This record gives sequence, structure tokens and C-alpha cells, in this order.
Amino acid sequence: MREKMEAKDNAVRLETVIKDFICQSPENTLKNTANDKAFDAPLVGFSRGDDPIYEAFKEHVGPFHWTPLELFNLTFPQMKAGAGELTVISWILPQTAKTKAEHKKETAYPSESWARARKFGEEANESLRRHLVDTLGGAGIEAVAPVLSPEWTMKMSQRYLHASTWSERHAAYASGLGTFGLCDGLITPLGKAVRCGSVIARLQVPATSRQYKDHHEYCLFYSRGTCKKCIKRCPAGALSERGHDKLKCSAYVMDEMKEYVTSRFGFEAYACGLCQTGVPCESAIPLSAA
Repeated sequence: MREKMEAKDNAVRLETVIKDFICQSPENTLKNTANDKAFDAPLVGFSRGDDPIYEAFKEHVGPFHWTPLELFNLTFPQMKAGAGELTVISWILPQTAKTKAEHKKETAYPSESWARARKFGEEANESLRRHLVDTLGGAGIEAVAPVLSPEWTMKMSQRYLHASTWSERHAAYASGLGTFGLCDGLITPLGKAVRCGSVIARLQVPATSRQYKDHHEYCLFYSRGTCKKCIKRCPAGALSERGHDKLKCSAYVMDEMKEYVTSRFGFEAYACGLCQTGVPCESAIPLSAA
């Protein structure tokens, strides 16, 4: 009973650290004249380091995709931790209502607030990752933020093309925070207009229940054969009923979108995300086709 109580306490403490950072830290900013926040209050979930779903990711994404234990051992080779001792701490950072309202008006290029959230908001997300790792370390708990690891890198998947050694969206899916849509975005209780982050720690926390049986369950197209609004929102023509053309999407974002943001807004960043706004899953799990 004591161990269970301590695990529950750990969950509360971790959620508090994450939420306090986003709600109170001056780093959560778009760095615009108004100093608007980049993100609203986050959603937090947890998954066990020995959850079989992480082995399944290796099978589906590629053998290069880490399990929590693989990365933990790379980071702390002197430790002799078991997978069951680890917890994946995952969070969802929702775009603000103001950013979403501005972005949904666009049809070809990102709004300035969305581009700022992609650059400066992600910088805040990186700071949150470091803050959580440092907080845990200060309590004597080993932790690592996968995408900040020097070992993290992009890879090519035979099945999905562009991939990486750790996916924040897949960790969020494993941690009960949402399922994937037609455009590959994660549809969460706070919608699809979000950023994700995660940290792996040698700590016991109760896993968040996955309230879904299929990885596409929250998408109206896959679950009901309706919607498809993200297809119309894509300026690159990278979305269709067949799914997400990553090569076409990437080429448009990294070339045309990056040039637009740099020349129009005066800072270097790539951004798009038009498929994440102006759709039924923008700010919630859609219950019916619009």
C-alpha cells in the first residue's frame, strides 16, 4: 500500500512541476511585443518503461526506435536498471486560443503567432524538459529527455520514411494522451493543435490508462469515414484518404514555409500546422462529423 501511495504522490508532484513551469515560467512566451504565452496549461500522462507497446514501436517504426530502457542504458551505462523501474513522463502543450484563432484564418502560410510557437514555444518545451530532468536529478532520481540526448537522431523508416530514434507523439500515445489522425497529428483531449514532450525517469508512477483500443480511434475519417477537413487545409497537397505524404509535406515546410517565415516575420524557423486548425479535432476529441 505504501508503495502505491508513493507512486500516486509521484504522479501529483510531476504534474505540478510541469504545470507550474508552463503556467508560471517567463520562458513560456512567443517573444512578441505583447509577450503572449506560447502554450496554455498542459496535460500530463505516464507509461511504464516495460510496457510492450515500446517493443511494438520498434517493429512498426524501425529497429532504431528506442525502448525507454535502451535510452536509459545509453545515458546511464553504470546503472543496472530494469525496464519495470522506469516511467515515461509525457505531456501535451496546447496552443493558445488566440494562436489557433489567428492560424485558422490562414490558407497557405502560417500565422505569425503559430510560427513563433513553433520556434520560441519549442524552445520553452526544451527548457521544460531540462527543468524536469534537473528537478528529478536534484531529488537523486536519474532522468533523461530523449530528444535532447546527443544520441537522438532522425532516421529513415522502411514503412514510414522520415522517423527518429524517439517520437514524442508515440510516447504520448503510449501514455494515454491521444490517438493519431489522418495527417499523423496526435488528437488529444485538448485537441490536435499541440506540441508534445517527454522525459524517462527511474521512478515509479502509475501508468495512465489508454482509453482507446485503436491508434486512430479519435480521428473521424478512420473511425467513421467522415470529415477529411485536414485534406482541404493542407497547402502542399500532402494529405489524402491514403494518409500523409511525408516527403511532399517536408519539402513544402522546409523550403517554401521556412523562406516565408524568415522573410515575413524576421526570424528563421519552419512552420505549417494548417491541418491542426480549422478542423473538428483542433481543440478537443471530435464527437461527430461537422
